[in-house]
Amino acid sequence: MTVANKLAPAKRLRRMHDQLGAAYGPQYWWPAKTPFEVILGAYLTQNTAWKAVERSLANLRAAGALSLEGLRKLPVEELQRLIQPSGFFTRKASALKAFVAMLDEEFGGSLDALAAAPTASLRKRLLDLPGVGPETADAILLYALGHAVPVADEYLRRIAERHKLLDPSDGRIRYDALADLTRRAFAADPPASHAPLFNEFHALTVAVGKAHCGRAPRCEGCPLVLDLHHVRNAR
Repeated sequence: MTVANKLAPAKRLRRMHDQLGAAYGPQYWWPAKTPFEVILGAYLTQNTAWKAVERSLANLRAAGALSLEGLRKLPVEELQRLIQPSGFFTRKASALKAFVAMLDEEFGGSLDALAAAPTASLRKRLLDLPGVGPETADAILLYALGHAVPVADEYLRRIAERHKLLDPSDGRIRYDALADLTRRAFAADPPASHAPLFNEFHALTVAVGKAHCGRAPRCEGCPLVLDLHHVRNAR
């Protein structure tokens, strides 16, 4: 039996975090100056590259709309124009307006009040908003509001699938299975460290995903290649 097979998938994933951290160093994510800018980015990055999001954020900044107050005052048609580089701008503009309306009506327009809500109920409330799926909700919770929830993206799904950490259900690994695996990977760490660990782990999976684990894998030189060799040898 190989070393990879002796270790439970969660322990292997925790080891991958350490390998990626040693290879890439601290990532200092999310790339934003304020919690509200994180929220904007979480909406805008859906189905598009971050470079396109940066152009939209630059447009909002130039228009003085890179804040709650600025976005509140901005007509939806103008918002659509400003975020057009991110694609799906009609849907994303209405979704952003719906988020601000929820914040104003239920939390007095305060991100601090929003962040103080219990994680489970807040996550459910975010998921009830238009344009918010599990990854967007968890990115807002973790990066903007400081809640200890893992973010499971496409790069992590590819890693879990290619390293045989999880078995696909109906041909594709489910988001909640990836999130649960990540929670278990860091369960032995002190609870107070979970939010920064989830933050850094997600950033590291993005780093290795961009460099090696795209739609077509590029395994040469990958920090995780030794684990992959164990998996392949176990077949």
